[in-house]
Amino acid sequence: MNDSRIQRVRFVDRRLFEAYKSLHAGRHEERRLAEQLDAAIANLKANPLCGIKIPRGLWPEEYLRKYGIDNLRKYDLSDGWRLIYTLVGDEVEIISVLLEWFDHKTYAKRFGYKKQ
Repeated sequence: MNDSRIQRVRFVDRRLFEAYKSLHAGRHEERRLAEQLDAAIANLKANPLCGIKIPRGLWPEEYLRKYGIDNLRKYDLSDGWRLIYTLVGDEVEIISVLLEWFDHKTYAKRFGYKKQ
């Protein structure tokens, strides 16, 4: 991203941040997910647009109601996990706000995808 703004990553709330921290002390699978999230956070700091833009028609109503978002993106992690985030910013900085992460099954349910 060729942008001179400061690029940061934040968690949408303390609960999500605490869940992230607890992954580092968890079982092997949880620590693996924590490592993937660490890598995603580093990538988002380097390029907030590295995730895939989610079309507005697919946004869960809960996100609109709860967060008042005007954009939504996903970052694919391995093993079918997804990280969902939105971008906020101004002339000085751009912030990737992490909303949640989940496995593919939960992602498909949250975004209304049906089995083919």
